[in-house]
Formats: sequence, structure tokens, C-alpha cells
Amino acid sequence: MSRPSCQPPWSALALLCLLIGVAPISGCSGPSAKPLNDLNGLLRQSATSRRDPSMGTRWLASLSRRQGRERVELIDLNNRKPVPLPGLNRSDALPVSVSVSGDGRRLAVVRQRGNRTELILYRRNSETVQGLPLDPPGVPRSVSLDARGRQLAVQVSRNGRWDVDLIRLP
Repeated sequence: MSRPSCQPPWSALALLCLLIGVAPISGCSGPSAKPLNDLNGLLRQSATSRRDPSMGTRWLASLSRRQGRERVELIDLNNRKPVPLPGLNRSDALPVSVSVSGDGRRLAVVRQRGNRTELILYRRNSETVQGLPLDPPGVPRSVSLDARGRQLAVQVSRNGRWDVDLIRLP
């Protein structure tokens, strides 16, 4: 017994493609992903390493390592330049996770300071850092900010188990 193919007969596919004005694609997948090589090269040149990416509408937030130090970095993808984040990157803090809102105005960060791990919200327009408490208390690990910058999902360790907390932001 033969299995049905996910690919329609070529004659029907060719006719459909002619009617809608596109070239036929072989197989069942859509168009292939294309790396942005020029931007990727620029990102590789600007830091020794980069991890934990988060995309906003025109923003890329990530944790980058330069001169042996990790820091939160925000790149404006339209002009391909880093955006200053005064007051966010402290010499006594090691960032663990970052997320950016769609408009790039807010960044949520998990960072390690001494033997404490903290969850913070950075507002670019006022250059302020606000600590975000967890209730019940726990150790934050990973963070994800929604596109509007109004809700936050944070992975939290409590009593040997992982939880995800949702937090509504002011």
C-alpha cells in the first residue's frame, strides 16, 4: 500500500502557480530561510561572543561579550548601530537573560549580582532600572517580554522545581 504524497500533481500545481503568478516550490516546505549575511558579519565583528537574542520590531537585544565582560546590548537594526543603555550595564552585575519590547523602549533582564539573582525592568526613555519582585520568592533564570512591553513571562526556580510566572507591568 503506497502512502499519499504531500506534493500535488505537477500539472495541477503548475496551473495553480500560473494563475497566482508564482514559481512552483518543490516539496512541502515553503520558501527557504535566507541568512542576513551582511548584518550577521557585523554582529560577529562587534563582540567576541553573543547569546540570548531577543527581537523587537526593529531591535535586537542580546548578551554580548567584549574584553572579557558580558553586557546587555541593544542594536537598532535600521541603522545597524548599538543603542546606549546608560545605567543598565553595571560592573558588579552579570546578565543572564534579556528580552526587548517590540518598540525597543523596555528591556527585561535577569542578572546576577554577588550571590543574588534579580529580575529588572529597564526603561530607555527615562534610563531607569526597576527591580521586579517575585511572589512567591524564587530565583529567576530566563525572561520574555511581550511586544507591547506590558507583560512578562519569567522562568523561576522554587524549591527544586521550575515555574513560569506571568507578570503584568505598570
